[in-house]
Amino acid sequence: MTVAGAGPGNPKYLTVEVLDRIKNAKSVLVFGRIGNSISSLRKDCIIVNKVDEIIEYTKENEDVLLLASGDPNFYGIVDYLKRNGVYIEEVLPGLSSFQYLMAKLKKPWQDAGFLSLHGRGGNLNEIKDNKLTIMLIDKEKNASYISRELFGIGIRGYMYIGYNLSYEDEKIVKIKIGEVPEDYSSLGVVVIENEMD
Repeated sequence: MTVAGAGPGNPKYLTVEVLDRIKNAKSVLVFGRIGNSISSLRKDCIIVNKVDEIIEYTKENEDVLLLASGDPNFYGIVDYLKRNGVYIEEVLPGLSSFQYLMAKLKKPWQDAGFLSLHGRGGNLNEIKDNKLTIMLIDKEKNASYISRELFGIGIRGYMYIGYNLSYEDEKIVKIKIGEVPEDYSSLGVVVIENEMD
């Protein structure tokens, strides 16, 4: 199996190599959102809803390309598949949603800390040690939740929230930590600028 990064969502951010593999693979597995995005490139993609479906499919099929959102090695699916005994022949990188957002904000990110709350636990106290933290969010641990929690543990500064990045309904907002933003979408990235003493 080959696992390829599909970028932040819009097909124009696919790498040339991943685009070529989508067109030439025997079968392409995708989750719903990515499947909808690349439907103009290939009509016979197999939509999966659970990771277990991928594991079952790869037991009986060869030359499988799995498209994962963002970069599959950044809080992605590669680690999970390996832990569950799936042999991965190759990983093709993709543009992560956080890279896309940092480019939109025109901000360097080489000194940032990273945290994912997307389907994971996470300790927001880690943010105290970083001037800049980039995190992936989900439906429950959304921007409103993060803003309130950070304010509650004494962190001050700003949050940049990127929703539906690269899609037509993309929205990027800036708030002060403690303010409650509209949770426009569960698909998002938050950048925290911590006003450290």
